[in-house]
Order: sequence, then C-alpha cells, then structure tokens
Amino acid sequence: MALFSFLGNAQTVTPKESLYDIKIEGIDGKNLDLNEYKGKKILFVNVASKCGFTNQYDGLQELYTKHGDKLVVIGLPCNQFGSQEPGAESEIKSFCTLNFGVEFPMTEKLDVKGNNQHSLYSWLTDKEKNGKMNSSVKWNFQKYLVDEEGRLVDVFYSTTKPMSSKITKLL
Repeated sequence: MALFSFLGNAQTVTPKESLYDIKIEGIDGKNLDLNEYKGKKILFVNVASKCGFTNQYDGLQELYTKHGDKLVVIGLPCNQFGSQEPGAESEIKSFCTLNFGVEFPMTEKLDVKGNNQHSLYSWLTDKEKNGKMNSSVKWNFQKYLVDEEGRLVDVFYSTTKPMSSKITKLL
C-alpha cells in the first residue's frame, strides 16, 4: 500500500524500491554513494558534450551553486543519442571542467535506455520501482528531480532549462 503526502499540489508516493540502494560509479572510477545526498533534492541529468543542449552545463552549474545547500545536481554522461558523448570519462570530466567550470558530481558513462539500461534509469523510468510514473528518456539533458527522501518528483525534457521556474519552484 502506497503512502501519500502532499507538498503544495505535488503528490509524492513512497517508492517501491529505494533510490539509495542503487550502485553507481563516479566519473573518477570511485563509488558514488547516493546515501550521501539523503536530505537533499537530487536532479539527475543525462549529459553529452557534443549536443545542441550542451550549453545547459552552465545552467546546471548555476543551479548547483545557487541551491547547493538543498540540491545536488548529478550529471550522467550518455552516448545513446546521436553518439554525442563519444569520449572516455577522463575526457568528459576535463571538457566539463575546462569549458563550464562543472563542480557537481558526474558519473561513469552509462546507458539510460535499452538492454543495458543502468539500474538508476530503470528506477527513474519505471513506476513499479519509483512508485510515481513511467517515462522514457527522449534525448540528452532530460532531467529527473527526486525529493529529500528519495521520491521521484517530476521529469523535465531537454528543452526545460536548468534555471527554469518549472524546476526552481520545486526547490
């Protein structure tokens, strides 16, 4: 039986599986423990270095800097859309740091859909796991917002800029 709570007009449901149990590797090859972010909202974003939306790194960094006390942004490199993230993790990290001053956590390169979909994206896109909704990742820079208790709040497509009021009003 799902538990419901209400935050404004947003209905949140206790997930059937815990987000915090998912294992993911950081871009540096070390484990990125999602438990470290309990008590903060998390914005998961599949990113790519050679995409028309790549300039959103600036907005993601601004969001992280401005709201870092209550939000963590996590960039998840993915090469599944137009082969727009072809580099190795070290190249991706260097590109993001040099060109956009990225300080928020980044992960290993991973698949967000298909047969090799990472377990994080299986959770984010499957109502049976997240307790809220089904979705599919349409393109690079799609954003998933999770609340302080690991519950999926909403999904934002690539065209929603990181500093959009659609996102910031939920922080």
